[in-house]
Amino acid sequence: MIANELSRYRPLRPLRTALLMALLIAVAVLVGMLAMLWPASWSGWSSGGLVAMTPAAGVRSPAEVLAGDGGDGTLRRIAAPVLMYHYISVPPEDADAYRQDLSVTPEDFRAQMAYLAASGYTPISLYDLNLALRWGTPLPPRPVVLTFDDGYRDFYEHAFPVLQELGFTATVFVITARLDAGDPAYLTWAQARELAAAGIDIESHTKDHPSLIGRDAEFLHYQIKGSLESIEAHLGRPAHLFCYPAGRWDEAVLAALPEYGVWLAVVTEGGIEHTTDGVHLLRRVRISGDTDLETFAALLRWEWDRAAS
Repeated sequence: MIANELSRYRPLRPLRTALLMALLIAVAVLVGMLAMLWPASWSGWSSGGLVAMTPAAGVRSPAEVLAGDGGDGTLRRIAAPVLMYHYISVPPEDADAYRQDLSVTPEDFRAQMAYLAASGYTPISLYDLNLALRWGTPLPPRPVVLTFDDGYRDFYEHAFPVLQELGFTATVFVITARLDAGDPAYLTWAQARELAAAGIDIESHTKDHPSLIGRDAEFLHYQIKGSLESIEAHLGRPAHLFCYPAGRWDEAVLAALPEYGVWLAVVTEGGIEHTTDGVHLLRRVRISGDTDLETFAALLRWEWDRAAS
């Protein structure tokens, strides 16, 4: 009787075994796919309350994949001052009004960075801001972004040591042809690699800093895509950020940027609020040679009345 009952279940054992094997194979395939997307060589690090990943050479991290994927479809508005610097040096005696205006002395720059640290501001990268706008990644309570246009060598000599001392990150928009030519007023590629290794983002300000208004597709491809490719060739990682020469753009330029893999671009118009649908037209806060510390503090809050007093 018992033997007869047991014989009724024996045919089910091969079926259960086959189902179990199929499940194990499916799990193995899933693990393999995850391993391809998340290589063991990536290491996590925290930046301003955000989690970013440092990928192996030639591999895009999950954060990079998401940031370039258009976002989650949610429109967001984020207040975060993006500070715009140029020269961090004492201008020469014969400097014209433009050079004077664009020059912040090393002493003033150090005082401004010390103010940020003492006032609870956390410098974040533009990549962090991009993720927050597109995907809602949380930012620290008082985020601020530090950007430096043109790629002058005085950034390496005067700004970089201060940023390292305070543990701050920044973005340097370089004119790649100036680096290619070995212009002594600008960074070298070796210095750019050192900066990148220390967590400073080296990004595109075109090849030659020309006006991009009214240009044809070939010209835009050379100046924008060409500069992005130069950065990747020298630094071993792709660049996805862009700064318009003189802050000027037209619809052709705006349409070309996503095609070239640019996730975010900055202008020179003032403001501290950014929106998801304006990631290629991010406003900034200009820091000039005559910006004293009181004005600097007011500009961070975008309080023009106080800043002008």
